[in-house]
Amino acid sequence: MEDIADIDRLIDALIEREGGFVSHPADKGGPTCFGITEAVARAHGYVGPMRLLPREEAATIYERLYWLRPRFDDIARRSWRLAAELFDSGVNMGPAVAATFLQRALTALNRSGKDYPDLVPDGRIGPMTLFALDAFLATRGKTSGETVLLRALEALQGERYLRLAERRPANEAFLYGWLANRIGEH
Repeated sequence: MEDIADIDRLIDALIEREGGFVSHPADKGGPTCFGITEAVARAHGYVGPMRLLPREEAATIYERLYWLRPRFDDIARRSWRLAAELFDSGVNMGPAVAATFLQRALTALNRSGKDYPDLVPDGRIGPMTLFALDAFLATRGKTSGETVLLRALEALQGERYLRLAERRPANEAFLYGWLANRIGEH
């Protein structure tokens, strides 16, 4: 089992990858600092200029909004690797999207309901999702099951990135970086 220092390391690595202040004209989310959008920073009480967002404030937002609120900490108690992947996807696409990926993959891997019931892909980690994850890992094995589930999550994430670039050509400016930095081991 991982501890709080591990989430701190995960957040530190994410902040390093995201970098400091960025204001890319093709980014619909507007200016970011450490990967935090202005809208998210404002919604959580930050009132200063985005380029001066304190790193500690960004880390607090990441832990609260992208780790604890979507219950990825509950996933981490079962599989740190899966939780880390969901966290990273959630930061980039929204935690509900990442949770939906997990629910869709678990449902597709339940052998037509033989291992556990289908999940409603509602984007919320609750008792049924945790039950399905526990049953999947027990049936498929912690190591091999975890690896297959990670591949499924990354496949869903990669497909979504391609779709975003196809639907909005301005997103092509980000596609290479998304695939290089968001798919695979971090």
